Amino acid sequence: VQLVESGGGSVQAGTSLRLSCAFTGGTFRAYGVGWFRQAPGKERELVGAISRNGRGIQYKDSVKDRFTIARDNAENMVTLQMSSLTPEDTAIYYCAAVAVYNLNGIRYDADEYEFWGRGTLVTVSS
Repeated sequence: VQLVESGGGSVQAGTSLRLSCAFTGGTFRAYGVGWFRQAPGKERELVGAISRNGRGIQYKDSVKDRFTIARDNAENMVTLQMSSLTPEDTAIYYCAAVAVYNLNGIRYDADEYEFWGRGTLVTVSS
C-alpha cells in the first residue's frame, strides 16, 4: 500500500485549501483513513478520520466546523477540504490507512495506522 498526499501550499488566513490522498497497492475499501498533522515542535495529532464506507467520520474539535473529509472508493481517494484556515493550522499533513473489519469503524490512535504518506506542507500566514 502506498499513500501520496497533494494539495498543500502557502495561503492567507481565512482562505481554503483542499488536500488529496491517493491510495494504491491494496483494496481501498478495506481501509479506514485518517488525516493527521504535525506542527513544528508539536506532536502529531489526528485531524479527522473516515471509515471504510464513508459513513463514520470524526474530527478534532478545533476543526470540525471548518474541515470536511470525504472518500471516493471508486477513485481510491480521500480528500480533506479545509476552510477558514488560521495560522494554527500550519503543519505537515499526513494521510494514513488501516485495515478495518467494521464498515463504520474509526481509528483514532496514530499507532494503529499501518500505512502513511510522506505528508504535504500547509502554511497559513496571517
